Amino acid sequence: MRRVNGLATLDRALSCGGAIQQRLAQAALMSTSSSPSSNSHISLQKLANRLGLSRPSLGRRVAGNMLFAMAASSLAQDAHAKELPRSEKFLPNEVVLYQYEACPFCNKVKAFLDYNNIPYKAVEVNPISKKEIKWSDYKKVPILKVDGEQMVDSSDIIDKLFHRINPDIYLPDADEERKWREWVDNHLVHVLSPNIYRTTSEALESFDYITTHGNFSFTERLLAKYAGAAAMYFVSKKLKKKYNITDERAALYEAAETWVDALKGRHYLGGSKPNLADLAVFGVLRPIRYLKSGKDMVEHTRIGEWYTRMENAVGESARIKE
Repeated sequence: MRRVNGLATLDRALSCGGAIQQRLAQAALMSTSSSPSSNSHISLQKLANRLGLSRPSLGRRVAGNMLFAMAASSLAQDAHAKELPRSEKFLPNEVVLYQYEACPFCNKVKAFLDYNNIPYKAVEVNPISKKEIKWSDYKKVPILKVDGEQMVDSSDIIDKLFHRINPDIYLPDADEERKWREWVDNHLVHVLSPNIYRTTSEALESFDYITTHGNFSFTERLLAKYAGAAAMYFVSKKLKKKYNITDERAALYEAAETWVDALKGRHYLGGSKPNLADLAVFGVLRPIRYLKSGKDMVEHTRIGEWYTRMENAVGESARIKE
């Protein structure tokens, strides 16, 4: 009965949606007739061809509408309100993060909030309608509201929060720390998508998490999981070419080893405790840690010990459980 109802819902979506949404609904409808775990590269290729997703412009539109330069991890746990911030000079009444659970830039901000024990509410934004951020002129995530004040762009958000937590300290601008924060945004994040969507099974693994934890209706979950996975599988191949990546895993392993080399034997880049670069690297890696790509990374590089230290240093989520 559930399947029949779901198909009826999808049929209604076909009759009232736009062209792209109709294609996505058709993809989900076709996917209900076979087991996704047995789908091969050929079946997703056929799916993409039927949807017209092999065309670069449409692939980019689907990727934009469907969210996700990246995907995510089973690491997200039930959240708990934590202690007061490390600095009692910054005690906001309300902090609200508008996010995608899988977004690497959102996870940078969350790593900072978690490490500094700043309780926050998270609002999962629907990547298709974005109705949760209709109030804002800024149409990307993350958006952080601190006692009603809007902050945007992950690095700017972190810089502003650092100043409020440490009002008597200028933002650290040491060449080393600044260099590695820029490396995260300009290099590391671009290595992740080709890895988490490297194969059809990995693309489905990623979207299974996304659709489970994201803000989707039943119909949208079906559309996103199968059509989104197909779209991003092919988009990831274009990203490989764009960023001159010949071997996805080799690029990921090289990035992990490059970061470990940067530590120069220290527990953290910040020395005895994490600095903003440590938190940035940890934040963008946290969504993939327990996906196949993240497991492979830890198994085949030296990053595991640092990552475990960061998990312990950052501690439990500061997200307020609602």
